[in-house]
Amino acid sequence: MNPTQIFRSMPSYVKIVEVGPRDGLQNEKSVIPTKVKIDLIQRLATTGLSVVEATSFVSPKWVPQLADAKDVMEEVRNIEGVHFPVLTPNLKGFKAAIAAGAKEVAVFASASEAFSLSNINCSIKDSLARYQDVTLAAKALGVPVRGYVSCVVGCPVEGAVCPTKVAYVAKELYEMGCFEISLGDTIGVGTPGSVIPMLKAVMSVVPVEKLAVHFHDTYGQSLSNILLSLQMGIAVVDTSVAGLGGCPYAKGASGNVATEDVVYMLNGLGIETNVDLGKLMAAGDFICNHLGRESGSKTAVALSKISANANKM
Repeated sequence: MNPTQIFRSMPSYVKIVEVGPRDGLQNEKSVIPTKVKIDLIQRLATTGLSVVEATSFVSPKWVPQLADAKDVMEEVRNIEGVHFPVLTPNLKGFKAAIAAGAKEVAVFASASEAFSLSNINCSIKDSLARYQDVTLAAKALGVPVRGYVSCVVGCPVEGAVCPTKVAYVAKELYEMGCFEISLGDTIGVGTPGSVIPMLKAVMSVVPVEKLAVHFHDTYGQSLSNILLSLQMGIAVVDTSVAGLGGCPYAKGASGNVATEDVVYMLNGLGIETNVDLGKLMAAGDFICNHLGRESGSKTAVALSKISANANKM
């Protein structure tokens, strides 16, 4: 029996949104050379991924690692067949992104009032007003806007987050024109038990085909949460090559779920992604070698060991 017969409501194709070059690298302590970032994006673009989040046009004071956003964008913007969205926290960031050649942008709101204040220094209401300005400017230029909602299950400051708060923010972003809403478990505390009510609440106000999920793997729950999301009809998943990343404002929050691990799971379910796992692992090896550490992907580590042992024989 095909696994998808058991999971009848699961999609036959899942769009992977690779966030490694932005979300994965933004908190690295040592500055990564612009050439390395460009090289990573170019390698990811050859894997079959259709979306690679390239960088963020935020103030270098807040995120020094991404101070080279303009240089990165200008180098990768003409690669064909791949979308390269960039994060734009306000109108100034949006204008800088467009000037650098960005063709797609993303805005970032929180479902937690406390996190919004500590992360972007304004209330949820004020952040949504800011993004209204961005979406209006984007609409005038025909630029698609993706919306992120952070802290959809828990917040490092205020603890558990009520599903109705998540639904409110998601609905606001959707109604202002965001073509896709990515629901982020920023600190990775979610389990299927807490993710189900959150997704149900959001799905009551935003069409399921407009939703994506973005899980961090702090407690090792990402794959189970993604599988559940697929069963509930979601067909877009944010991942980070080699499991890079984490949240700078959430102590102990480890990285995003590894792209390699998600692709391996989807391959095993017979769900198409169009992503070449071998090329993906090579891109992960490239950035991990530069960072001087082992991949955060269990799949990449396991397959590398199998390959090394086979070569010894």
